[in-house]
Amino acid sequence: MKKSLVAVAFAGLAAAILSHAALADGGAKFLGNITTNGAVREDFGKYWNQITAENECKWGSINTAEDVYQWEGCDRAYNWAKKNNAHFKFHALLWGSQFPNWIRNLDAKKTKEIIEKWMKAVADHYEPMGGLEMIDVVNEAIYNGGYHSRYTDTKIIDALGGDLVVNGKHTYTFVAEAFKMARKYFPNSILIYNDYNTIRWQIDEGINLVQQIIKQGAPVDAYGQQAHDISGMGKDDFAKALTKIHDAVGIPLYITEYDVGSDDDSWQKASYEAQIPFLWETPWIAGITLWGYITGATWINVDAKKAGDCTGTWEVCNASDGPNGCKGCSGLITNGSDRLAMTWLKEYFAKNLEKGKNDGFAAIEPVPQTPFGGKPWPIPGKIEAENFDVPGVGVGNNSYYDSDASINACADDYEKKDAECTDYRKDTGVDVKNGASGKVVGWNASDEWMEYTVDVAATGTYTLYAAVSAAGSTSSFKLSIDGEDITKELVVPAATAGEDNYGEFNKVKAIVNLEAGKHILRLSVVGPWFDIDYINFEAGENAPDSNPLDPAAIKPVVQEVHLQSNVLDDFDVFDMQGIRMGRLSAYGVDQAVATIKSSNILKNQGVYYVRNKRTGMMQSIHITK
Repeated sequence: MKKSLVAVAFAGLAAAILSHAALADGGAKFLGNITTNGAVREDFGKYWNQITAENECKWGSINTAEDVYQWEGCDRAYNWAKKNNAHFKFHALLWGSQFPNWIRNLDAKKTKEIIEKWMKAVADHYEPMGGLEMIDVVNEAIYNGGYHSRYTDTKIIDALGGDLVVNGKHTYTFVAEAFKMARKYFPNSILIYNDYNTIRWQIDEGINLVQQIIKQGAPVDAYGQQAHDISGMGKDDFAKALTKIHDAVGIPLYITEYDVGSDDDSWQKASYEAQIPFLWETPWIAGITLWGYITGATWINVDAKKAGDCTGTWEVCNASDGPNGCKGCSGLITNGSDRLAMTWLKEYFAKNLEKGKNDGFAAIEPVPQTPFGGKPWPIPGKIEAENFDVPGVGVGNNSYYDSDASINACADDYEKKDAECTDYRKDTGVDVKNGASGKVVGWNASDEWMEYTVDVAATGTYTLYAAVSAAGSTSSFKLSIDGEDITKELVVPAATAGEDNYGEFNKVKAIVNLEAGKHILRLSVVGPWFDIDYINFEAGENAPDSNPLDPAAIKPVVQEVHLQSNVLDDFDVFDMQGIRMGRLSAYGVDQAVATIKSSNILKNQGVYYVRNKRTGMMQSIHITK
C-alpha cells in the first residue's frame, strides 16, 4: 500500500511542552527509556520523553492462555505516555524468545490463526485508547547458524510462509508476512523490524533480512538497532557502520535498546561521548531509546571485572551482589547518584538540543479522512467504488486497506503498457483500473476494505445494487455503517464463461436499514478476487434499480494467451483466502506453475492462484499431496 506514513503519538503532541522537562523535550526526536522492573518510576519524566515496556507488552506476558489477555503491565507504560504527552513503542508482537508457552505444540495452521488473533486483540485494545505510534513487529529473526531467537521452538515460521534459502541467503518470508498482517491491523503505526548485533557483528546479515522482506512487499517502515554491541566502539567506526546500514536499507533507523555495560564509569562515559552526538545529530536516526537507567535493575550482569567486558545475561543485575559484582552494569544512576555518563548526557542535551535532526517521521496532529471530491455521497444515489475517501493522518483515520502496494494493471514504472492501466488514485496503491462503464476497483484480496463518507437523506429501508464481476466462485463482500454490519456476506456471481473473465458484470442486491445523517460506509472484502464498479442505493424495499447494467458497455474480456515467454516475470502465489504465500520468478505462467508443482513451497494441498506481478493476469493451480 503506497501512502505517506506519519507517526502520530497522541493529539497535541507536536505542540505539547511536558511539565517534567525531559532531556530531549523540544528536540527533533525523542530520547527514551524503559520500565524499571515493570514499573514507571516517579523520576522517569525528569529524563525521558519516550517509553518502552521492557517485558510487559511481549506476547508471552499478555496472552497467557488462549483468549486470555493480561493488559495491566503494558497499559501502565502506555497510559504514562498518554498522560504525559510522550512517545510510546509497543515491544513486541513476535519474538522467538518470549511467546506464550501454550502455542509451543500447535500445528502451523492453528499457530497462524493464533498469531492473527493476537494482533487483532492488540489493535482492538489500543485503537479505542488512541492507537499505537510505533510497534516492533518482529524481534530477533536474523539467521546466523541459527535464528537470533528461538523461532524453531514453535511453528511460527511455517505458519507465516516459511523461510526459503535461495543462493545461500534466507528469504525470511515469515517475517515479511508478519509485517503484512500487522499492517492490516495497524494501518497508521510505524512498523519496525528490531534485532541485536546488527552494528558490529552481523551487520550484513541484518541488511540482508531487511532487503529481503522489502523485496517481498513487507510494509516495514524502520529498522531498529538494539545497539547492545557498541560498548567501546569509536565515533568513526560507529558512524561508518550505521551509515552503511542506512544506505543499504533506505529506511529510517531507530536506536531501540542502547546500553553500555561496564563497572568502569569512565569507560561507559567515553562510549556515550563518542556515539550519542552522532545519533542525535543524524537526520535518519528517528529516535533513541536507552535500555534501563537504574543500577540494579538492568538486564546486563557484570560477570567480569575488566572494564568494558560486561556480559549480558537474562538475570536481573542486583546491586546487592556487592561492589565488585554488579557495580555499574549499564545503569546510569546508582543509589540516587548520577554516573559520569548520566552527568555528561545532561550537559550534552542542555547545550546541544537544537542540533538534533530528524527526517524520519514527524509527530503531528491527527487529520480525519475526508470525502473524495469534498462532499459526502448522497443516499439514495450511486457511489463509484474508486471514489473512496481521501485518507487522513493518524491512527484510525485511514480510508482503505490494500494488502499489495503495486498497481496491478500498471508496470512498476507506471508506463501504460496495459489497456486497463490508469493513474486515477494511483497515490493510494488501491487497484483502480479501467473497465466496465468507466473505472473499477479490482484484484480485491480478503480483508481489504474501502470507506466512503455518505449522507443518508432519511431514516428508512433502502435497496442496494452492487455492480460486480468475478471469474470464480470464491468472491464475496459485506457492507457496514459506522462499524456495524448492514448486510450479511454477499456472494459475487461467477462469470458464465472464461477462466479469467472479469468483464462480465452482474448485480448483487440487498435490503438495508439506514439512519439519516452522515456516516462512514465500509466495503469489506470477504472472499477474494472480484472487481466492483459501483454501489447504487434506492429508497424503499425492493425498489427498482435506476442504474441497470449496459450490455453494450460491459462485455466479457477475452484474455490473450501466450504459451511461451522470453520475459522473466515475478509471480505471486495466493491461497483461496487471498493470503500471499510467496513470490518466484519465471519465464511465463506455465514455467511458474511447473516450478511450484515440482517444489515443496506449498505445504498444504488445495487450490491456489498464480498472479503475474507485471500484467496482473491470474491462473488457478491445484496442489495435491
